[in-house]
Amino acid sequence: LRPSRPIFLSAACEARLHRARMAEVSLAQATCKFIDECPTPFHLCAETGALLKAAGFTEIAEDGAWRPLLKPGGSYFYTRAGTTLVAFHVGAAFEAGNGINVVGGHTDSPVLKLKPSSKKSAHGYLQLNVETYGGGLWHTWFDRELTLAGSVIVKQADGSFARRLLFVRRPLMRVPSLCIHLRTAEEREKFAPNKETHLAPILACAVSEALNADKPSASSLGGRHARELLRAIGEELGCAPGDVLDFDLTLCDTQPSATWGLADEFLSAPRLDNQLTCYLAMLALIDHAKEAPPSQPDVAMIALFDHEEVGSGSAQGACSTVMSDALQRVSSCFAPDERHASVEALSKTARRSFLMAADLAHAVHPNYAEKHEKEHAPKLNSGTVIKSNDNQRYATNDATGFVVRELARLAGLTVQEFMVKNDCPCGSTIGPLISQSTGLRTVDIGAPCLSMHSIRETVGVADVENYLQLMKAFFGRFAELEGKCNFGLDFGAVRLASMSVCQPSVKAPAA
Repeated sequence: LRPSRPIFLSAACEARLHRARMAEVSLAQATCKFIDECPTPFHLCAETGALLKAAGFTEIAEDGAWRPLLKPGGSYFYTRAGTTLVAFHVGAAFEAGNGINVVGGHTDSPVLKLKPSSKKSAHGYLQLNVETYGGGLWHTWFDRELTLAGSVIVKQADGSFARRLLFVRRPLMRVPSLCIHLRTAEEREKFAPNKETHLAPILACAVSEALNADKPSASSLGGRHARELLRAIGEELGCAPGDVLDFDLTLCDTQPSATWGLADEFLSAPRLDNQLTCYLAMLALIDHAKEAPPSQPDVAMIALFDHEEVGSGSAQGACSTVMSDALQRVSSCFAPDERHASVEALSKTARRSFLMAADLAHAVHPNYAEKHEKEHAPKLNSGTVIKSNDNQRYATNDATGFVVRELARLAGLTVQEFMVKNDCPCGSTIGPLISQSTGLRTVDIGAPCLSMHSIRETVGVADVENYLQLMKAFFGRFAELEGKCNFGLDFGAVRLASMSVCQPSVKAPAA
């Protein structure tokens, strides 16, 4: 933003501002690169795991024993189902019963996914049957060059079976719009595509499939999926089409993420909700693990869940046992061997822990400003948003909201407030789900975003840096801040009105 009149700064001040701006730009570019490498939750967990390993984190398995492995000062991570990831750093001074401070996010986004039987043809075109996943702005998927990515189960040369990740890095398909000339007057007024019949992408001309009809597929999927599709998957993975046994594949945009604006102050990318949170939470955890002092008494953790966009009700969603399992297993590894010690330690840990449920927030749209209440209208490049809703669609309360505002003040960061209007429904996220199942103190926050659930969303470049620094302040300063907070009820100060009203009279003794 340019000032209305010239402001003269010292050379030192200008140098600091320049360095801060360069840090913002560098982080934005790194964010774009990460998102472009993560077209699905499978890829996000794989990429995050690789970066954590490179930073010195140790991979552990949920079906293995943790007690011999976990040590104070250690850093660890694991995945569930390939689409949910938990990573944590144990403070060097951590003891059983101390707190675990969590940044929670989700790995999934609204997308189009291939159906179990995806083969479809019509009027000379080879198409794909797709299912809508989540609540997407589906009109934004039209007239874009799309590709495929996801998980593929393949047969190995030795007869075993393995998961391979697929990412076709070239345009494969497109969902074309109907030209305006063939639309009725009513259709021209409102573009409302039928999700079942209008979203099927074109993959090829049907003649291409017909020319290869005499070539046996040998795959058990041959009857449910186009031969050309199976052949393309096999070529990408370096295996025979017949070795492709099953898959979980998603359509994704081929346009790279980018910064834009006169001063490159905006960042647009697919899946910012919520891959932006996942990436920054990982960076904050890595930095914390490197910088945590020997006196660090707590555990810093990130928990990145799948299936938030469809309600979180799965084995690896926020309604699953992922969070409670993580709390219990980490706490019990440091508990004494005495009977009931681990149960007591877990109860203390749960009460001393804190969840920062981080998802993107709705920025005010300049063309639809009436959708926001004017005092709760977050703007891009103006700071991270604290999300509140007294009907418990968000889990923020007075104490947890204060924690974020105070952490921001200590770190020299700005925050904004969001509460939906009374005449508008309110969305929700993982915060209320986890807080009600674990009892964790919870606050809902997020970076402000435009075009949420579009195929491409937009955030402010300055907000990316602000979001990261707030997470780092949470990991590094929460324990100290909590030591200064006493939010219990002071029963000694409560005026017991019932004891001072209508006191019974005492009769004088008879003469």
